Amino acid sequence: MDLQKLRQDLANDEGVVYEIYLDHLGYPTFGIGHLVTSNDSEYGYPAGTPVTEDRVISVFESDIQVVLQDCEKLYPDFYVLPEEAQLIIANMMFNLGYPRLSKFKGMKVGVDARDWNRAADEMVDSSWYKQVPNRASRLVERMRNV
Repeated sequence: MDLQKLRQDLANDEGVVYEIYLDHLGYPTFGIGHLVTSNDSEYGYPAGTPVTEDRVISVFESDIQVVLQDCEKLYPDFYVLPEEAQLIIANMMFNLGYPRLSKFKGMKVGVDARDWNRAADEMVDSSWYKQVPNRASRLVERMRNV
């Protein structure tokens, strides 16, 4: 998979912020949608604290490894799928996390059957589609074109 393409897609969808900010739920976040946890050196720092570009890149690379492991856990044949399907699934995994994406049972059936329209239909039939309509619409269209 082209990790630079995935990084660019996620940067476009998540934004890239070089300081700690509070996300829409009030959680401290920085970089490309990285939620600050107690394991981070930034833990406990207030919103507005600057974060270097090197740190943003480092954390993203770590986050993306977890995302790809989760993709392979949900789709054991993940790396056999067409690259475009991999990019879409990884984008959704980054956005939703394993617990929520694993509930997209109909989408999984569609992907497993290589029925990209069914997978896309199931993506539309979700709360996620209404919560992030621009991102979701773009990913659905891409899924239909796999």
